[in-house]
Amino acid sequence: MKKKYILIIEDNEDIRENTSEILELANYEVFQASNGKKGMELAIKHIPDVILCDIMMPELDGYGVLYLLSKREDTALIPFIFITAKTDRTEIRKGIEMGADDYLTKPFDDIELLSAIESRLKKKDRQKSLYSSNLSKITTLFQDSHGLNELKKSFSKRKIKFFKKKQVVYFEGDAANKIYLILSGSVKTTKMTDDGKELMTGVYTLEDYFGITSMFSGKEYKETAEVLEDTTLCSVSKEIMDTLVYKYPDIAEKFIAILAKNVVDQEKQLLQMAYYSVRKRMAEVLVKLHTTHPNTEEFEISRENLASMSGMANETVSRILSDFKGEKMIDRNAGTIKILDILRLKKLKN
Repeated sequence: MKKKYILIIEDNEDIRENTSEILELANYEVFQASNGKKGMELAIKHIPDVILCDIMMPELDGYGVLYLLSKREDTALIPFIFITAKTDRTEIRKGIEMGADDYLTKPFDDIELLSAIESRLKKKDRQKSLYSSNLSKITTLFQDSHGLNELKKSFSKRKIKFFKKKQVVYFEGDAANKIYLILSGSVKTTKMTDDGKELMTGVYTLEDYFGITSMFSGKEYKETAEVLEDTTLCSVSKEIMDTLVYKYPDIAEKFIAILAKNVVDQEKQLLQMAYYSVRKRMAEVLVKLHTTHPNTEEFEISRENLASMSGMANETVSRILSDFKGEKMIDRNAGTIKILDILRLKKLKN
């Protein structure tokens, strides 16, 4: 069985050597770098299976290493674990939002280290199996139309890309040059109000397209798209989409229907915010999220995202969720919500 490659980027020689020794005893092949610049070179040369990286280093810090590797197709999906003495939540959040997979706080023991490595490798193996199955999904999405067959070909020629939880696909104001198709996972789109509040404009899941409105209405994306969980996407450029839409009426019809549905959904959201009680609005949001996770009764979503979807304050969201939990309509634990009584949520009176 081929050994897995681990890259350690750490300027403290004792920590680097001790970590390397533990991993070698566990039958991993280990590469070492004493600063971020050397670590970048080794990562590009060897394409390791996992990267362990310190934050505070000379030449190039850990954030810089993660940022630069995430911009390259050959290194963007390598599991990345920060090893750091920092315990500040702001610093940890910054790394996770940039795409880091995990954190190990110094000093860490052998079990913590090996468990973190093994869990990331298992997740990477699952992504590889998803990749092959997603290719067949593209084929089944478009079957009954000549134009849609051409659309299928356009998507199947493009690379499938994996995005980690909380990674941004594009920002509001970026050039609207692609339309995206979700093969697994889910994505939210948001807009910032003038007073700095985030408003969620849409949630997209398996087999949904997003970025359509922006691409057909102007040169810039009208919202920010961020993945809610590990997600697989495929995209087609604006130039190709323009050609297909003008050439094939059935493709144009398909996207007109999608745009119309988006308008209806947003009108419904506005009416709910205007006329529904906060309890009813939260129930509607939970029912909607339940329908986007048909294979499970639970889903992971932050209080901030629920507030954005329902147009409420974070404190109001917490209070209503606690009420729903007390009424045994949901269960809630560490950011995960489990629906216990979907019928009661659907029939909740205003």
